[in-house]
Amino acid sequence: MVPPEEITVIGNTGDDMWWHGLYIAPDLDTVTYWLAGVADESRGWGIRGDTFTTQAAFGHLTDRSWFQLGDRDLATHLYRTGRLAAGAPLHRVTAELAERLGVRSRILPMSDARIETRLKTDAGDLHFQEYFVRERWRPAVREIYWTGLDEASPAPGIAEALAAARLVLIAPSNPSISIGPILRVPGMRSLLRAAREKTVAVSPLIGGRAVKGPTVELLRAEGARPDALGVAERYQDLASGFVLDTEDAALAPAIAALGYRIALRPTMLDDVDSARDVASTAVDLLREPAAA
Repeated sequence: MVPPEEITVIGNTGDDMWWHGLYIAPDLDTVTYWLAGVADESRGWGIRGDTFTTQAAFGHLTDRSWFQLGDRDLATHLYRTGRLAAGAPLHRVTAELAERLGVRSRILPMSDARIETRLKTDAGDLHFQEYFVRERWRPAVREIYWTGLDEASPAPGIAEALAAARLVLIAPSNPSISIGPILRVPGMRSLLRAAREKTVAVSPLIGGRAVKGPTVELLRAEGARPDALGVAERYQDLASGFVLDTEDAALAPAIAALGYRIALRPTMLDDVDSARDVASTAVDLLREPAAA
């Protein structure tokens, strides 16, 4: 087991948005809540046992109540917004929230700059949260693009964390809209390329299917293969190891031919033991001889 103090998480902020005057950072908060042990496991977001009294009141005041905020979750957003308004950068506020919730690992936003993931769809030009939550990812996506990247750079602490890391793990999150925005921050790919020999990626697809969400649909919208091989091609210059599900064993030779060390494991991370096994597999891959 890796001590929590030795783990740094770099979180996507392309999903962030202003909502009823509050700055919402869904991915950062989800990571924080899970590491704090307070996440709602059944929903996959928010705080376990939260109430929604304020949300219900919003529903009586406005038709813009499709984004759900629990009452305890609301306190997080109030704190973040107030600190940002006072001039604190996002990485500092993220650290403060993690500390107050008892998280021992370090959580960093990909950038302090304001970056938005947007999608051109047959229902119009949508912020990612509009597409994912309000529209329930039903519209066909023609293009994914980002605003704010020109002014962005990796958040303070990222370069040092990557340089000092013994292992860098690219998690099995959506390559298009969870990992993709992180990699698009100017300077991020070069930092990861320098860490390639200690980086392992985990496929988010099992037998060409996503566990949840529009991973397959968005890979297709970007013109990428919607399978483990397509994901491996995206990370070829960034990772030297690749973990794919046993259902995708037929793709292993083609992925190995890209220069990866390969491991086959069940990658349905539906319990702590499964997640621990995949993480241990990633560590073990780094001990193997480099691929030819």
